[in-house]
Amino acid sequence: MRSAQEIWEAALGELQLQINKPNYQTWFQGTRGAAYQDGQFVISVPSAFVAEYLDKNQRSLIEKTLIGLIHDSNIHVHFQTGSARYGSTGKDSPRDYQSPPGLPAFNPRYTFDSFIIGDSNQLACAAAKKVAQNPGGCYNPLFIFGGAGLGKTHLLQAIGHAACSNNTRVLYVSGEHFTNDFVDAIRQHRTDEFRSKYRDIDILMIDDVQFISGKEQTAESFFHTFNELHNNNRQIVVTSDRPPKSMPLLEGRLRSRFEWGLIVDVKPPDIKTRLEILKAKSKQSGAEILPDVLDVIARQVKENIRELEGGLNRIIAYARLLQAEVTPEVAAKALADIGGGAPPERQITSVALLDAVAECFQITPELISGRRRDKQVAMARQVAMYLLKQQDGYSLAEIGSLLGGRNPSTVSHACEKVAEDIEASPVLKRKVKYIQKKLRSR
Repeated sequence: MRSAQEIWEAALGELQLQINKPNYQTWFQGTRGAAYQDGQFVISVPSAFVAEYLDKNQRSLIEKTLIGLIHDSNIHVHFQTGSARYGSTGKDSPRDYQSPPGLPAFNPRYTFDSFIIGDSNQLACAAAKKVAQNPGGCYNPLFIFGGAGLGKTHLLQAIGHAACSNNTRVLYVSGEHFTNDFVDAIRQHRTDEFRSKYRDIDILMIDDVQFISGKEQTAESFFHTFNELHNNNRQIVVTSDRPPKSMPLLEGRLRSRFEWGLIVDVKPPDIKTRLEILKAKSKQSGAEILPDVLDVIARQVKENIRELEGGLNRIIAYARLLQAEVTPEVAAKALADIGGGAPPERQITSVALLDAVAECFQITPELISGRRRDKQVAMARQVAMYLLKQQDGYSLAEIGSLLGGRNPSTVSHACEKVAEDIEASPVLKRKVKYIQKKLRSR
């Protein structure tokens, strides 16, 4: 029997891919599947404020997602907080609610210990740790930029966790939240309260600062806030989806201040880092996921860590709902909609391929990925590179990363060499055909 929470976890995996990051974090984090019976699906939410927002703005999307998962067209969603239940068909309505607190709590999962470091984010993580250890003493401001879902928010909140443990006063808000706070302060004549909130602190962190770009009065307010904090050696950390010079609507004087400190970027992770992230996430979830399955996800989701985690959650929930074992084939099917097409009939993962090559050459997969260069191991490594290159979805850089951090030119040379040697050596040709046949029979 599928529990409401299992169904809701699957729904969240899909909703996470359809809703932008700020909205998902604000309205969906902290929700749970509370009950499901006779077409009535109850979602537990943290507050009446969240209940009303979801009821008014996200009901149709939630019900559509649940219908797709449960295959029941008569699903009706209700939102529950405490003992009260809210919904468009119910009698209760959360009119007298309080807005959520102005200072959001840090996500307990977003710490430096849980941040997976790779070549794509090493500098940003090192700078964030320095800032957390010595706020205002270095890299002020720290400007982190990069695409959506690459770990910028994780680093901000990791700074917050570390700083709070040292009794440092920290304020973390989004660019949208800062703008709304400023507008409310003007309308309600609370500008003194606004100044105190944003200036009587040790670290100010603004997520998605590009939101204030082009908003003249908000940018003016942030400019003076920035100056006040910087002049008093208070730390400023901001994130954006682009560097300051690529924000044409940003005031020149504010752009120049962003460039006073350190500007670092976070790039999409390579396949090795993606696999490490998936290993860590699967461990956190308590699920035992085979390396072959993680390899399927890492190959299909390449640009976005949030989608990577969403893909893992989707696969886990999909297998639970079907009461099926989590296999590469199940994973490929679960991810088919995300990838934009039907999965291949049979996924050949890097783990399976290396195992087959190692068996044929009578060595271990670890030797193929290691540094040994004797003739047998080197030949097996080159054959592995050649066969990986035949698979869709593996770039030369990814193959090199999988096989001990070799550079793309080494991989390219190995593939060319094996292609030539196959024509000249019947023995090698038989070995390659044996490996391919073994992989096809899996």
